[in-house]
Amino acid sequence: MVFISLTSAYIVRKGLPTFEGSSNSYVRDWGVVELPWLMLAINTAVLLLSSVTMELARRSAARRAALAPVQAIPGVSLGNERNLPWLGVTVLLGLGFLAGQWLAWSEMHRRGFYLSTNPSSSFAFLLTIAHAVHLCGGVIALMWAASASLLRPGGPGLAKPARPGASHEVLEARRITVDITAWYWHFMAVLWIYIFALLGLAR
Repeated sequence: MVFISLTSAYIVRKGLPTFEGSSNSYVRDWGVVELPWLMLAINTAVLLLSSVTMELARRSAARRAALAPVQAIPGVSLGNERNLPWLGVTVLLGLGFLAGQWLAWSEMHRRGFYLSTNPSSSFAFLLTIAHAVHLCGGVIALMWAASASLLRPGGPGLAKPARPGASHEVLEARRITVDITAWYWHFMAVLWIYIFALLGLAR
């Protein structure tokens, strides 16, 4: 709803003239912003790659939760499954995207465009910063999910839970956390594609 409202305001303000007191007339003050498109394209690729690693993390968590009851049966072994740190990779890519956005904003400042330069630059900063703030929430959730797997009973390097079925409960709780965060993260990737297209097409 926030971004739908911002989109509506963006389109309406783009075609809305403002009254200039000095000339006693209406003028169009919507300027053209020279966005660093190459930087933004690289950031887009990084975010899309993080969406792929997030999906791999989600599937890995779901597979481990599904196999936990089978592995708890005495005498049953499924072998040593290699678990890659997809959540950690996603966190690093997410932080890389945020760092790339900071560089893009710095480049816009270098080109003379600030939040208050003109309505167009104001919306460019507002849309991208609002998205970055929402993505920060996703990064925090990912860091919590990654640390929870290490701190809870049954995590790597910790004692196995004494109560039967506790390990499965831990894995199921982690699966739910990763699953919810994954869908949020995918939505952030799709939302960024939308913002990227909006800034490019509605100039």
